[in-house]
Amino acid sequence: MSLKKILAPKPKVSEVLTAYLEQCNEPPWTSYFIKYRDVKNDHFGRSHFNWTLNSGTNYHILRTGCYPYMKYHCTQRPWQDLSLDDGFFKFIKLLNLGIPMLGYGLAARFLIRHTELVDMGPKYGQVPIYFLYAEDKGSRY
Repeated sequence: MSLKKILAPKPKVSEVLTAYLEQCNEPPWTSYFIKYRDVKNDHFGRSHFNWTLNSGTNYHILRTGCYPYMKYHCTQRPWQDLSLDDGFFKFIKLLNLGIPMLGYGLAARFLIRHTELVDMGPKYGQVPIYFLYAEDKGSRY
């Protein structure tokens, strides 16, 4: 990796999430990985939360760290208080010391088969996100 790439400004992971959902015309669901090194992690400590786009479309986000990635599973659903769920997932992650998520990240390195680029404009350029397989955009399942 070049020094220029390392020193380049990085978008927040929340900005990439929004840009990707909008780029895909607000799909009913999506599930992807993003590398820690490509973004600033402004979702640290969040596991299950609402994410509302400017259009008003809301997503329930399941997020976990699985080094060297973060995993996002996004489902279009009405806003709901997810604080109890979020706390439960945090507790489980602390209880198991994150070991299963480390294993998931290591396995993902071998299972990922598809990459897409999220256009983040001239300031950040394109940010790669990774999938286990290519998704059928707009599919309900």
